[in-house]
Amino acid sequence: MNSSEPTMDSQRFAIKGRVIGADDPQLQDALAHVYETPERPRCLCVPGGVEMYVALHRQFVVKRMPDSGSAHHPGCPSYEPEVQQSGLGELVGEAVLESEPGRVELRVDFPWMRVIGRGVPRGEPQEVAEIGVPRRQMTLRALMHFLFERAGFNRWSPAMAGKRNQGVLRKYLLEAAEEIMVKGVPLAERLYVPEPFSESAKAEVAQRRREKLAVLRPKDGQTPVAIVIGEFKASEATSQGRRVWVRHMPDAPLLIFSRTWERIERVFAPLFEARDADTGHPVRVILAALIRARREYTYEIDAASLMLTSEHWIPIEGVHELPLIDALVAQHRRFVKPLRYDARRAAAFPNALLLDVGAAPVPLHVVSAFMDPKERAAKEKTIAAVQQDAWVWWTDQPIPALKSAEGSH
Repeated sequence: MNSSEPTMDSQRFAIKGRVIGADDPQLQDALAHVYETPERPRCLCVPGGVEMYVALHRQFVVKRMPDSGSAHHPGCPSYEPEVQQSGLGELVGEAVLESEPGRVELRVDFPWMRVIGRGVPRGEPQEVAEIGVPRRQMTLRALMHFLFERAGFNRWSPAMAGKRNQGVLRKYLLEAAEEIMVKGVPLAERLYVPEPFSESAKAEVAQRRREKLAVLRPKDGQTPVAIVIGEFKASEATSQGRRVWVRHMPDAPLLIFSRTWERIERVFAPLFEARDADTGHPVRVILAALIRARREYTYEIDAASLMLTSEHWIPIEGVHELPLIDALVAQHRRFVKPLRYDARRAAAFPNALLLDVGAAPVPLHVVSAFMDPKERAAKEKTIAAVQQDAWVWWTDQPIPALKSAEGSH
């Protein structure tokens, strides 16, 4: 890697005439002076720089402006691909509205309240709305994808090795949720991500969970709904239905009617089966569940969506992508994983974008012999439309060599 390429440790900002590195101890003081002023930092990853804005979480953070991600150098931590490279492209402007820095409004296809005795619509439709519907809405799956992308879990750089765990997942998902409004409600108020389980802190963690989920108490004949996002562990039958266990919540199962769970198992069968696939690569099944309080401290799933991730919490479409994603991590490459959101087919997008090869990202495509014929045809059409020689891995053959990282020897 050459010295001119931005890295996680070398991002530099121009702030009020000074150049300050991302790891400079004076950065927090400099950001405090421009926070909530018209002055904006500029990221110096490209000539002339790219305008940024300052947000305050537990400390000051420099963030990219809306619609500016692709203006950054691909090696910059603030780089984002063009939205058309993922399913986000068909949602921006309709279901995803970012009118000002640090504030995103999402239009979703589920309510925050349900009338007692009446269920909520499923968060996972069989068919995506047709192009041209005036007000497209996001499903629960798309919201989960948006959160993971906003929190940065669909991207990887060598600096992230060994630094992702449940605590990190929770921290960045909740920080991402702080900037998101859903139907006039801050998403952070209705999102629960389990704290890392600790036997010694079990009682305190449980109390904080009960306090957080107190938002589910019924009001005026209506029951509020919240979202739980966590790693699916197991389910088991009970006399009343089923218990669903989420990792790091061993003392608080989520309840669900047997018929609803059977439908989830049917729709998401490839994801459940992925945990038993003989890939040699660990996978995680991430659950996003709309829950309500059946009664005090009893949480019931009304609707759910599931997503596969690698062991590093990088979202994937299926096990056919795992060898590529794990090879990129093992080779210390910098890349981003485009997400499907509510697109009808994932084949329209690269399976990964390599970010450490110069001024333009390199799309990587995977073609599996097990693909549905329509999905395969769509992928071949996408590959054929690529201007330069496409990097393609046909999974019945060895993985082709990747273009070398810029500055590597």
